[in-house]
Amino acid sequence: MKMSPEYSKAQANMQPGVITADGFLGDDKRPIVDIIADDEATMETLGVSFDEAVARMRHLMEEGRKGLEEPVTVDGNWIVRVSEARGFLPSPFEDGIFRKVNAQVELMQNGTPTGESVLYSELGMHLLEKYHFMQGVGAAFRMDPERLKRVLQL
Repeated sequence: MKMSPEYSKAQANMQPGVITADGFLGDDKRPIVDIIADDEATMETLGVSFDEAVARMRHLMEEGRKGLEEPVTVDGNWIVRVSEARGFLPSPFEDGIFRKVNAQVELMQNGTPTGESVLYSELGMHLLEKYHFMQGVGAAFRMDPERLKRVLQL
């Protein structure tokens, strides 16, 4: 994939202090098209589709909202806590504005929390679904493909 003007603008918007204090790239210095290409290759190797991942994430977020910011057990496999802050975040691709809603999903095995979890937001789901962007290595909301597969049981 080539760094089009759209992707160059998005990468500029992802820098710390532009949309969020910490940005979307963490310690990752690669162009976002390289980050996306590497994550796409990993997801393919793992046999996980982006659509499948986003569908599971949406389901967990919807069920987690029923807890009114308290942790809830979802489908006997996850402990989910959804929290919402005031305000909105624009997409770095300038294609939407999203509420500040976060889901913390922890995997359970045999009814016991494993301590392994993923954290994602409404904006993060959008970036994953539309651009296959999982954020840069070291970013607070980075969705590591292998962890996503394990925790979401994909």
